[in-house]
Amino acid sequence: MTGEPGPELDPDRPRTVTNSVTTLVTTEAVSMGVAALAGHNRITTQALTSTARAAAAEVLGVAPTQVKASFSDDKGLLALLLALPLPVPALTRVADDPSIVDSFGGPLWSRAAAARTPILDRVQQLTGARLSRVDIRIIGSTVTKGARVL
Repeated sequence: MTGEPGPELDPDRPRTVTNSVTTLVTTEAVSMGVAALAGHNRITTQALTSTARAAAAEVLGVAPTQVKASFSDDKGLLALLLALPLPVPALTRVADDPSIVDSFGGPLWSRAAAARTPILDRVQQLTGARLSRVDIRIIGSTVTKGARVL
């Protein structure tokens, strides 16, 4: 011991109080308006998966319960694999009016391709995880009267 007060006793060191626990904060963090707290933040696989399911459901206009999501390692980044059915118009409606496919966002392939970037961006924005890619596997279709257009 040098006789000097340690950081926990230094009266000039900024502090923040959270839940009645005093935590030391660096001057830099205070000037940025961010409290640097000791500890770890971890996002579980389940939380990542739930977030990916919700983002895909929002972008593709399906229920989150219909989306299956899994992650794999891709050279240090995360690759997201989604499997889900997509809504399609009734075939009788398409036979009567082929342009109805456009109101659903186009053909299945085009809709899946167009959804990859918005899903990747949304998952990264919400979780902070770095994704390398989003792969979408269309595992079925659900006949509906209308659908969102991407």
